[in-house]
Amino acid sequence: MIDTLPCIPLFQNLDPVQIELLKPLFEQFSCSAGMLILEQGKPAIYLYLLVKGEVAIHYKPYDGPVITLTRLREGDVFGWSAVVGSPCYTSSIISETEVEAVRVRGNDLLKLLSESPETGRIVMDRLARVVSPRWENAHAQVQSLLKTSQR
Repeated sequence: MIDTLPCIPLFQNLDPVQIELLKPLFEQFSCSAGMLILEQGKPAIYLYLLVKGEVAIHYKPYDGPVITLTRLREGDVFGWSAVVGSPCYTSSIISETEVEAVRVRGNDLLKLLSESPETGRIVMDRLARVVSPRWENAHAQVQSLLKTSQR
């Protein structure tokens, strides 16, 4: 699946050198339906790109029952907390079908920003665009990260 990185819309039109920089950062992830992938309140480590399947985002308010916020499908991203500086995931992710994804450690993606700023900027900007329909401040947060990494 990692060899298909250039076919995933997030990575299309990157040059071969940029793809080779990214490949070692990503790993395959799969699970069956009904699995807890991320748990609200647990350390935010990975950012996931959903290649196949469907997941649900669940949020548990302090004083209420669990709420299903939305469902994500192929091409969607989750686990954004891992790259925006949040120490913990802000919601839980449950697989609703068999899931295939690629994931990257947030710290590795942030390291890419400092070591290969152009590639890092392109990937982070594209991630923000994928997430922004669900999270209005994603683009601004990514821009802040980019400015911080360039200092």
